[in-house]
Amino acid sequence: MKVNRHGQAKILTAEEINRLFEVGLSRDRDRALFSICLFTGCRIAESCSLLTDDVYSAGGAVRTRLTFRKSNTKGKLRTRSIPLKAELIARLMLHRPQAGKKFLFPGRHGRGHIHPDSAAAILRDAFEVLGIEGASTHSFRRTALTRLSNEGVPLRVIQEVSGHETLTALQKYLEVSEQQVEDAIAHLNF
Repeated sequence: MKVNRHGQAKILTAEEINRLFEVGLSRDRDRALFSICLFTGCRIAESCSLLTDDVYSAGGAVRTRLTFRKSNTKGKLRTRSIPLKAELIARLMLHRPQAGKKFLFPGRHGRGHIHPDSAAAILRDAFEVLGIEGASTHSFRRTALTRLSNEGVPLRVIQEVSGHETLTALQKYLEVSEQQVEDAIAHLNF
């Protein structure tokens, strides 16, 4: 059944996420890149432009918090620091940055970082192999933020994670299911 998402990227199911990371993405680098998007709710450009120092200590250990620098965020408003879940730390431990590289995900020719369009192409290929339609790099952001909302995390806290300037902007990302609407109406007891 096709769902009208009004042009927004698909929210991924747990099963689709598992298939993507187990089958669709074959490189540790790609799993790390897209895991950052999933477990922090960040934009693909923010993940692509991370510096090695934003994620790893000088000794090579994965930090407990990931830093999105103000200069790499949309609107360049402020730096965000996000705590890392064990699942993300494990994937980052498998992706070892190249020694001496400034960027966590270097570009193809060693200049700069991987371009978000290149990352999107990798993901499109994986989704095609898995037969997942309507998904894109933005699916990770929408999935993460919607899941936080569904778990009852206050919108203001989700806004802190996502970096949205306003709650109005954030709310456009959150998907409401038909079941949630039905459950809400069921609470109307007089």
